[in-house]
Amino acid sequence: MVSYATHIGDLALESGTVLRGVTIGYEAVGTLSPGRDNAILVLHGYTSGPDMILDAGTAAEGSWSALIGPGKPLDTERYFILCPNTLGSTYGSTGAASIDPATGTPYGSRFPDITMRDVVASQHRLLETLGISSLVAVIGPSFGGLQTLQWAVSYPHAMRGVVPLLASLGRPPANVEGVRAALARDPHWNGGDYYAHGNLAQTLTAIRIDTLKSYGIEAVLSRTIADPAQRAAIIEERARQWAQGFDANALLVLIKAIASHDVSAELHRISARVLYILSRTDKLFPPSLAPDAMARFQAAGVEAQYLELDSENGHAAASTDIGLWADTLRQFLAAL
Repeated sequence: MVSYATHIGDLALESGTVLRGVTIGYEAVGTLSPGRDNAILVLHGYTSGPDMILDAGTAAEGSWSALIGPGKPLDTERYFILCPNTLGSTYGSTGAASIDPATGTPYGSRFPDITMRDVVASQHRLLETLGISSLVAVIGPSFGGLQTLQWAVSYPHAMRGVVPLLASLGRPPANVEGVRAALARDPHWNGGDYYAHGNLAQTLTAIRIDTLKSYGIEAVLSRTIADPAQRAAIIEERARQWAQGFDANALLVLIKAIASHDVSAELHRISARVLYILSRTDKLFPPSLAPDAMARFQAAGVEAQYLELDSENGHAAASTDIGLWADTLRQFLAAL
């Protein structure tokens, strides 16, 4: 769970459904300035959580603790760093495992579809509740990177800079039916109403192993572990640990939100400066996306710069190779 949780009230979703009594969990480090104008929003990945900003964090996609702290690019002596748990996710925010106030039982299959706009709207409401009206920057990798772009078009004057890492402007790869089918094969799935039987740990472990491999974990581990069998055992153990704490329904809720993401027609709304970062070996968001993205930014009048990470670690590069982009981030923030 998270260190903090705030009730943001009822939330009207893009679908027209009203989600009652929404709670958003979050982690925060640093001190909010008297003028409440030094906040940076950090947004986590698809299967990760807010503890990515903590020294002792065990975030699924990797900790950013090397980036956050006194004297680091996200300097906690200067900035207030806030990482909310995504609406519909597992670690502290309202999601399918939460109790539906109308029934007194977990939402399960009744949890409504949400979009990236809904996710960002819930975060904006959280900031309003905390008395924060403007941000220095919004930063995030992968699913978090998609959210940064949605922030830039939904609330164009709320921040001075946005840093989308390992993300696309248009529709990202999102195998909704593949995730749905994988979950449905579990004998306890019951259409998403499985809470009486506990979580789907075995199924989630298998899904997580495939996900970690697609993120490039084998390349990361091969730098220090030569034995393939040992690497496989480590991957399986990490997947098992993650599966014990992540709600299966959240996989489906969030990937459907990912599938609906596309800000490519709204770039003209962006007023913040953009630092767009991709990884040379990322198969999910390859650097071949960059020329078109930068041309679109330019055509929309957006001040944007691009950095390609010369990393062998694929989609994991944002956390495993922080040194490749830390100085650029420091310079970007200073220029804001």
